[in-house]
Amino acid sequence: MVLRNTVTDADGDPSNLTFQVYTANADGTPKAEVDLDGAGTNDVLVSPYVNSTATAKVTVPYGILKPGVLYKFRTSAYDGSLYETTWSPWADFRIEPYVKFPAAQTSSTIDTTAQENIEVTRTDPGPALPLFDANGAVKREANQERTCGKQDTEGRKLCIELAPPTAESKARAAKRTEALREATEAKARKDGKSSAQAAAAAADAPLADLVSWCSDEAVGSDYMNRTDACLKSIGSGTLTFVDPDDATIGSARFDFEQRIKAYPNKSAGGTTFAEFDQQIRIMPVSIDAALDGVTLKWNTSSTCEACNTSVIRWADDFDNAAGDNAYWDADDWNAYTDGRWGTRATTWNGTGKETIDLGWAVTASVDASSTASATADFGTSGIPEVQEFAPRCDDWQSSSAPGCVLPHFSPTWTLDTNKYPAAGGYYWYMQQVLPDHAGSQRWDSLMHYLGPDTPVKTSTGGTWTSDNSRNVVCGTSSSWSVHPSDASVGSVDCDEYAMASTHESGGYPKSVNLVTSGTKCAQFFTDKMGDGSANFGLLADTRAVTNGPSGTERCGRAAISSTQNQKAFSGFPAPAWRMLDGDGFFVTLPGYEHCTSTATTCTWKKIG
Repeated sequence: MVLRNTVTDADGDPSNLTFQVYTANADGTPKAEVDLDGAGTNDVLVSPYVNSTATAKVTVPYGILKPGVLYKFRTSAYDGSLYETTWSPWADFRIEPYVKFPAAQTSSTIDTTAQENIEVTRTDPGPALPLFDANGAVKREANQERTCGKQDTEGRKLCIELAPPTAESKARAAKRTEALREATEAKARKDGKSSAQAAAAAADAPLADLVSWCSDEAVGSDYMNRTDACLKSIGSGTLTFVDPDDATIGSARFDFEQRIKAYPNKSAGGTTFAEFDQQIRIMPVSIDAALDGVTLKWNTSSTCEACNTSVIRWADDFDNAAGDNAYWDADDWNAYTDGRWGTRATTWNGTGKETIDLGWAVTASVDASSTASATADFGTSGIPEVQEFAPRCDDWQSSSAPGCVLPHFSPTWTLDTNKYPAAGGYYWYMQQVLPDHAGSQRWDSLMHYLGPDTPVKTSTGGTWTSDNSRNVVCGTSSSWSVHPSDASVGSVDCDEYAMASTHESGGYPKSVNLVTSGTKCAQFFTDKMGDGSANFGLLADTRAVTNGPSGTERCGRAAISSTQNQKAFSGFPAPAWRMLDGDGFFVTLPGYEHCTSTATTCTWKKIG
């Protein structure tokens, strides 16, 4: 702790200042003098001589002034021959921490790996649908109104036209979900199930759904997490059967949705290979009797170099087998409980890693013609720059190899700030002040994982690891030494942010935050508060930088409880995420997210 005051001598002579410090009463009046020199004699500290109008300062040894305590100090000048006859006015000060928190809790309800589905905007919905931006505005109009197949022997054609979801199709979806659950519950009761069993079956409807949570999402948008994709923006398709003069003979309309499910390890998919499945949901809206019947075939394509695909299994809304393709008799169909589900499994038997682009289309035919057909293009899993719905399969993770995920989804690590409040508070502060706000959801700033497949090498040709990054910031060559703290803090480690396991680490060779040494980082330590509470605080280590962090540093390092430092990221990344090099992720700190500014002390709040 450094105390300062400006000294002015009437004759312009150099002077020193004597600093005196008192604790303060609740009303702000002086209470008791503090022994600044630790000798128990003079209780004051005297600065070196400085020129008139310059700032005189003294350094108070660690431990004498406690964080959180209100103090008052005053000074008296001496020019070598005359003492100032009066003290300066009192000045109040308090050593405030950046973050304040209690001792670690022994239990917590925080789920560190819990994820929330995100809404995704498709970058390639195909030529028959408009392209929307992330805000829902039309970015590109559809450039294909409808597609028609070849004429049959009588000169007739079948055409198909896609349309994005409308208010009517959204209303149909809600009514369809309600009707299907009622039908499922009624069927379960008829089959002898109890009321509770029937209600559970209704809650699970539609039973054929590959992604169980998808049916409850709103039509008109697409959603995903690390393993599941729910595409509900495809809309509707209208089939029109026309004569040689282009007059309509009959028409039909269907609503479409799609699903993707990736299995993060081979056992989850039920095979010895990595696997992902795809599914289409087709729901009739109207079918003219003149068509006699309608068949829809689902066409899937992929860029996979090491994949095997199954035949498509078709099922009805109750997960009963429904033939080789989706079929409806024009005289026997139901608009709400007569959907068809086509599911195709893909297994990957490659090595290394492969990102697999997917494409989809539907080909329609009608019983009224033996040859007429039409195909609608449903687009792909995304343009090359985004690939939002492209699965990635790999065998890099020996503990759960092989497996597949949807890497466009960036998972969130929710640090357990109940158990590790010191680490959480430190990370929160660094997220606010780092120029790139690494890992912060508030600034939508991802951190990127340093994976086992990184191409970055050490000077000896080995694979760069988190140990290499950590050595730059906290290793033997980084000039880090433990700052003194109260015994109640316990043993401490050098904890860096951004973490050594990320591309944002100050030690990672290609980091935007690269430093030559941890001495270039913002320096902190944790200590017991001296205000009579059981709290601790995150404080500036001023041994090297008198005024503490400037806020422009590209990294941080702090003396954090060894247990908290070592366990705060225990289990990261979750095996089901299948994180590889460069994969983005967020770090959220629920005990501190209520704080919005570093201008005042952020105080921890218990979660749960």
